[in-house]
Amino acid sequence: MIKSYKDLEVYNRSFKMAMDIFWMTRNFPKEEVYSLTSQIVRSSRSVSSNITEGWAKRNYEAIFKQHLITSLGSNSETENWLKFALECKYITQEDFNAMSKELDEIGKMLTSLHKNWKSHGK
Repeated sequence: MIKSYKDLEVYNRSFKMAMDIFWMTRNFPKEEVYSLTSQIVRSSRSVSSNITEGWAKRNYEAIFKQHLITSLGSNSETENWLKFALECKYITQEDFNAMSKELDEIGKMLTSLHKNWKSHGK
């Protein structure tokens, strides 16, 4: 039984992804700190943050689902920033592929949760 957002696998995986991205960006050039680094860290953190915020409002099904849609958008945005990091040669193709695969899985989980969520506290 899910008692907390912390029990959601999608939350845990998206939080881990955000932390992996944070540590990865420590190696980006300093001139990227206010552009690519900031953007990719913010978008990756937004995924788990919106799950958390939405969870607090889960009794209102439409509101919770809107937060899941926002998380899905941030997840896709993160992949786009990863493409920039790859093209700028800040990350390897191997790292990109692994992170892209995980983002894809997170996206599928968010979509499934959105599709199947039913609020029972109305």
